[in-house]
This record gives sequence, C-alpha cells and structure tokens, in this order.
Amino acid sequence: MIKYENDVQAADALNAAYHKLKAEISKAIIGQDEVVRLLLTTIFCQGHCLLVGVPGLAKTLLIHTIADALDLNFNRIQFTPDLMPSDILGAETLDKERNFKFIKGPIFANIILADEINRTPPKTQAALLESMQEYAVTIAGKKYDLEKPFFVLATQNPIEQEGTYPLPEAQLDRFMFMVKLDYPSYSQEVDIVKMTTSEFSGKAGNVLHGDEIKYFQNLVRKVPVSDNVVEYAVKLTHMTRPDSDQAPSITKEYLDWGAGPRASQFLIMGAKCNALLNGKYSPDIEDVEAVSIPVLRHRLVRNFKAEAEGVTIDQIIDELTKTRL
Repeated sequence: MIKYENDVQAADALNAAYHKLKAEISKAIIGQDEVVRLLLTTIFCQGHCLLVGVPGLAKTLLIHTIADALDLNFNRIQFTPDLMPSDILGAETLDKERNFKFIKGPIFANIILADEINRTPPKTQAALLESMQEYAVTIAGKKYDLEKPFFVLATQNPIEQEGTYPLPEAQLDRFMFMVKLDYPSYSQEVDIVKMTTSEFSGKAGNVLHGDEIKYFQNLVRKVPVSDNVVEYAVKLTHMTRPDSDQAPSITKEYLDWGAGPRASQFLIMGAKCNALLNGKYSPDIEDVEAVSIPVLRHRLVRNFKAEAEGVTIDQIIDELTKTRL
C-alpha cells in the first residue's frame, strides 16, 4: 500500500519520479524531451495520445522504453486495411469440450501502440476508441474490464495519405494530446547513429510500478486550481469557436470549427500535471499555455483562407494564448 504523510509529500515524490523517468528514458532515446514530457503527462492524466511523425523516428522504441521504465505491459498493433475488430479485442472460440472460451486480444495490455491507426477502416478504429473511452470491451454481450493503468498511443504518418481512413473529428476528440514528432537535430542524429550501430544498447530501468502510477493519477486530480486559471482555460477554448462572443478576429478569419468542452477539461488536467512535474503544487496560466497546443491542435478546423495563406493551426493557437480577455 502506497502511503505518504500528505499530498505535498506525494507531489514531491511525483516530481522526483519524473526526473528519474527522464534519466532512464534518455538511456535509450536521444533528444525528444518535449515528446517525453507530453507522453508522461498523458499517462499521469489517464489520457491517450495521438503521435504524428514520419517513419523511422523511433516511435515504437520510445513507447517500449516508457513501458519498461513504468514496469507496464506493452503491445504493438500494426493497423492495416484488413484488420478486424476481433484482431484487437479478441474473440470467443470453442474449446475441446465444445464450450465457448474468450481469447483475449492485444488490447489487454497497459500500453498499446496503435501504429498507423488511419490505415484501418472506421469499424476497426471504433473498436479501439470504445476501449479507450470505457476501459472495457464487450464480446458476445459480456463485459471484460481492461487492466489499469491503460494508455493508447496512436500514430499517423503525415506524408502518405493514399489508402487511409482519417479519424473523424469526434474520434480525434477522445485523444488528450496530438504530439508532433520532429526530426532530431544534427548533433542528436550523430549520437543516435553512434549508439545504434555499436555493441552498446541502452535500456531503461524500472522507476514506477502500476499501483504507483494509479496513485499519482489520483493525485493529479486532487490538485487544487484557482478560479482564474479555470476561467482562462474555458475562455481559451471559447476563443477557438468562430460563433462565440469571445472569438477574436483571427478565429473568425481562419477557423471553421472550434474545440468542445473536453478541450477545457484536458487543458486543466494537463496544467495540473505540468505544475506537479515542475515542482509546483497548483497550476497557473503558464501551465495551461504549456499544454494548449497539443490539446487544441487536433480539435480546430481551418477554413480555406487559412489553408490558402499557409496559416497553421499551431500559429493560430499561439496567437490565441497571447490574447488576454
């Protein structure tokens, strides 16, 4: 049983664990500090993450390393056009005594890497997204709970779109963050090549166990938030809606659709966790801004004018965070 004298002591323990996690992950992953921060934030907030990056940027290795550091079970599912829901969830089969027996699918793990989720049809996408929302699967009328902590990382290739089934906005909304994975810098790539072409192979050691992660997930929810921070998060979300009274000119000019209430919730949850990871006991407006782009970027829809002028979603969000109502 995990016990701390008070929540302040627990918050200090989470901050210390976070720094240990970064140190362990850096044994196998060079660079990508911001991506690691956001992925760990998602886990501690009981959320899910959509990772966008070209092939070859060590997405699988990154998630496998995080799973090792957190002592969690990890399964990778390669999404293809012929993948069926039963290939993810599992199915009932007849045993030797002619009785139905449920064979669990790869979804029954703590961390799931849904590789190239947009390559599979909507029916199969929906099977995964239902598990994300309900933390359970239903087969032949019987409900099977998924073991917690449960975290889904779905990846998309931003270059190749032929033969894909893009996630609808309503399904994208279930992901807490959309994180963009960029190429490493020149010096980082030199280090990566040296490490991966030699006998040395870095492996992260265990830092946290499942019960500790669940404890810290509950701790994040208990973090107090002042009214002005909550109001800022809600105002920021309202500012993304073109038909809102609080929408600034940039929203009305460049956006067709804004974010829903789930964005406000994730802004506050992300701000709470970001504060704890930085040694603070309560979030401020800067913590909301620290998670605003990954929370909002997949919830906003640009109009034709924005696309024609090359105005990106990230630029719009950045301008909105500079606007104080």
